[in-house]
Amino acid sequence: MKVAVFSIKKYERSFLEEATNHKHDLSFFKEALSVETASLAKDFDAISIFTNDDAGKEVLQILSKIPIQFIATRAAGYDNIDLIEAENVNIRIAHVPEYSPYAIAEHTVAMILSLNRKIVQADQQIRKYNFALDNLIGFDLHGKTIGIVGLGKIGSVLTKILSGFGCTLLAYDIKPNQQLVSNYAIEYVSLDELYKRSDIVTLHTPLNDSTKYLIRKESIDKMKTGVMLINTGRGGLVNTADAIKALEEGKIGYLGLDVYEKEKGLFFYDHSSNKIKDDLFDRLLTFKNVLVTGHQAFLTQNALKNIADTTCYNLNCFDEGIRSLHELTNKRL
Repeated sequence: MKVAVFSIKKYERSFLEEATNHKHDLSFFKEALSVETASLAKDFDAISIFTNDDAGKEVLQILSKIPIQFIATRAAGYDNIDLIEAENVNIRIAHVPEYSPYAIAEHTVAMILSLNRKIVQADQQIRKYNFALDNLIGFDLHGKTIGIVGLGKIGSVLTKILSGFGCTLLAYDIKPNQQLVSNYAIEYVSLDELYKRSDIVTLHTPLNDSTKYLIRKESIDKMKTGVMLINTGRGGLVNTADAIKALEEGKIGYLGLDVYEKEKGLFFYDHSSNKIKDDLFDRLLTFKNVLVTGHQAFLTQNALKNIADTTCYNLNCFDEGIRSLHELTNKRL
């Protein structure tokens, strides 16, 4: 089967080639899927896309006329795909529901510790032979209250890790996990109570209509002054302008972002020689108490292998005329 792989990166190509083991003819495109690039899928049987590819209504209509009948997204999230339109134009969609919750949970903890203990600032000082400690005071994570929004695979792993630090854990999810309550004494509360009581708030929920700008002025106002906010979920969960205002006022004391609401076209590319103008993002980078990574929380060898293996499984199922266990319908929205 001929497969067009959009938004390919050097770090994932070898994993995909190994996973398919020459069963499929993969053609790799650096270009992201969009209205302008959808025609590249001509003469292919299926396509594979990633987080920042556009699989909205207009793009799907173009693909259906080629015709493309199957899309394998190399991600767990699918907020960039119009599942209703996909069903309307008979394009089947499959995703990678789980690749390594450990990778993202561990990256979340790395961001918490790096912000708290001012690791980046300390490293910069040491490189200048400045060994003064005055500006590097942190706090014990032990005994702090951490609010976890979204207790799926990632949130559950994070619960296990943070319990080892001796943290008080609060949780918000539409489906409470009683096993976590029993094993780690996590307490499920309302969002308002989580905001009010947490020293650290970390986001691990999908992006949809109900979670868009979950973190905005109204929710930030309910948080403790000096709160640490971590987002390794989806960029659209946080209203960046409101977060910046809260940073300026001292309401947010620490901000860690692995994702950004306007990251499409910005993240995953080297813009060092041709800087993109983004005033909002540039303002974020002026704060010493802000740590940004470029959507790399998932980026471990384990995760890349699992993503490639599951993507090829999804392609194999389509090629063999059977339904993948990971196919999506508009009912999954």
